[in-house]
Amino acid sequence: MTATPTPTAPERPFRLGGFATLTEALDFAAGGPTGVNLYGLRGELLEAIPYAELRRRAIAMAARLLALGLKPHDRVGLVAETDANFVTAFFACQYARLTPAPLPLPTPLGGRDAYVEQIGRMLTSAQAAAVFGPEAILPWLEDAAKQAGARFAMQVSDLPEAEVADLPAPTADDPCYVQFSSGSTRNPTGVLCTHRALMANTYAITRHGLKVVPEDRAFSWLPLYHDMGLVGFLMSPLAAQMTVDLMPTGAFVRRPLLWLDLMSKNKATISYSPSFGYDLCARRGDGTREGLDLSAWRSAGCGGDMVRPGPLLAFAERYAAAGFDAKAFVPSYGMAEATLALSMAPLSQGLRFDTVDVDRMERDGQVVAGSGARSRAFVRCGPVLPDHELEVRDESGNVVPERQVGRIFVRGPSLMRGYFGDAETSARVLSDDGWLDTGDLGYLTDGEIVPTGRAKDLILLNGRNVWPQDLEWTAESEIERLRSGDVAAFSVDQDAGEQLVVLVQARSSDPEVRRALTEDVAAVLRARHGVEAQVELVGAHALPQTSSGKLSRSKARALFLAGAFRQEEPA
Repeated sequence: MTATPTPTAPERPFRLGGFATLTEALDFAAGGPTGVNLYGLRGELLEAIPYAELRRRAIAMAARLLALGLKPHDRVGLVAETDANFVTAFFACQYARLTPAPLPLPTPLGGRDAYVEQIGRMLTSAQAAAVFGPEAILPWLEDAAKQAGARFAMQVSDLPEAEVADLPAPTADDPCYVQFSSGSTRNPTGVLCTHRALMANTYAITRHGLKVVPEDRAFSWLPLYHDMGLVGFLMSPLAAQMTVDLMPTGAFVRRPLLWLDLMSKNKATISYSPSFGYDLCARRGDGTREGLDLSAWRSAGCGGDMVRPGPLLAFAERYAAAGFDAKAFVPSYGMAEATLALSMAPLSQGLRFDTVDVDRMERDGQVVAGSGARSRAFVRCGPVLPDHELEVRDESGNVVPERQVGRIFVRGPSLMRGYFGDAETSARVLSDDGWLDTGDLGYLTDGEIVPTGRAKDLILLNGRNVWPQDLEWTAESEIERLRSGDVAAFSVDQDAGEQLVVLVQARSSDPEVRRALTEDVAAVLRARHGVEAQVELVGAHALPQTSSGKLSRSKARALFLAGAFRQEEPA
């Protein structure tokens, strides 16, 4: 029997906000016909779960989880496959007052040992009592559980039977989940998010950021172990009683245009992607695909990494023929430590960016208009969300004026309680009066935040503050053989001082092509930025990524220093 997707149902009971907990939000959503639709690797609809059915399944599974011997507030690792088991188990944990910690699936090119070590570290960090995941990787999860001291590693389908009983409702200040932030690999730290913080952020996103209306429908291919996928496209749609269509990240990786085909078919109005997702679709297709209609897409969000104007403008141009409106772009800024969103650009205005003088910014942090080769476009990501505060500060902690680059600090009801089990790290980033040091650099203009990079990635060369993104984007945009995400720039300490290293993914085994690529990258960086770089070629898929799919410079640097690329063979 073919599944029928849950409807958009604009006539449904509709309410934005006012929920104290995630279970209260699901209880309300269960009163209408909307729900979650789960698609497979080929774009086929595998299962449609109305919120009423999700609630029934979650309550039943909650009793079975407790029958296993788990206690309220125990942490539970959940491998976040985009399927009914994960979605049901996540909400079952809420009704059982357990604290789920979503975990990644193995990467296609990763091995068993690396995955077991990664999951073992995450389970140890969360002090998890159990871990649940698919049958195919159960032996791996069992090894990780032993490493972490977790009592159980199993499939949720193997939970013991139990009678459904009355369950005490969670409170607003109960923990809701543990979210491992991007880049948490070697020493993972889990963000502890309460129901109160989650509900504050979903309210800000749906009411003020996206201005959700009853006619909206969401679509996502983002991984559910990452905050943009989990909060943005599972819990925020639920909090607005909105139907959401989910397809696995692996389906997008194999067939990026499937995203657009299903958006068109389902008349979805809201979807997000990091810049690289738009870039892939711009390279692989165009708006002349038969039957493609993206005219319903009113909020095309971009976040999860630095928003790059080039790929997004190319996407808009390619898909204009399919009805895509460039004014639909919604650049956004946020992080797991703030649940998800901190700012969202005003709707229906598209990309708005400053083209600035890079030399001046590198020299003294001043943001002034620029042109020519030594200029760079930075995208405005909107004002901070209501009930939140944002400041840009200098190295002494003083608030700086607009159009002066500094470190971004935020405060508000969406912020984490802290990193789970890590009071020392929490104290380093959270002040007694509630301000979070984001670790990001940026500036304000007309009250809107413009992120410029991570403070820890900033390169100091001959007294200049050089943004690695500038170097990477220059190489990728000016050298035809390179794609988005092919270049990683960082500095290393050497006897003669700081040395700029640029790793470049090479797909050719031809020695002449590789030699030319090395020389071209060095030459373009010398000409455009006045820097001398040590250019090293690595394999086509060698550069590491964070959980949101963006380049991990810190891990690339660590691998380089460890000699991981010395024996790199051409792809």
